[in-house]
Amino acid sequence: QVQLVESGGGLVQAGGSLRVSCAASGRTFSNYAMGWFRQAPGKEREFVAAISGSGGTIHYAGSVKGRFTISRDNAKNTVYLQMNSLKPEDTAVYYCAADRFYNNPRTEAANYGDWGQGTQVTVSS
Repeated sequence: QVQLVESGGGLVQAGGSLRVSCAASGRTFSNYAMGWFRQAPGKEREFVAAISGSGGTIHYAGSVKGRFTISRDNAKNTVYLQMNSLKPEDTAVYYCAADRFYNNPRTEAANYGDWGQGTQVTVSS
């Protein structure tokens, strides 16, 4: 099992930027894909971005492409989500997740077995 701890959420004005981080436990971090998902009140959890173990393959949801950047530092066992040009509709709890059994990034939440506790991102208009 992988322990995941998110940090970096907060309140930001529309058009602003925020970076959230996710620190993972374990010694095999570079062997598996990581993903970011979000859930707004009253809505289902949705895919945001995912990255392969090496960082060479990345997928984004259409709603964030061009504004968000996912990256990882395997030496620090950490994955990041840089969020620029934030919109009020980006307001949600953001979760990182680990897909320990597959190295290539996938977009379905059901493929991820380990989840962090989430960090709140609020974008004011």
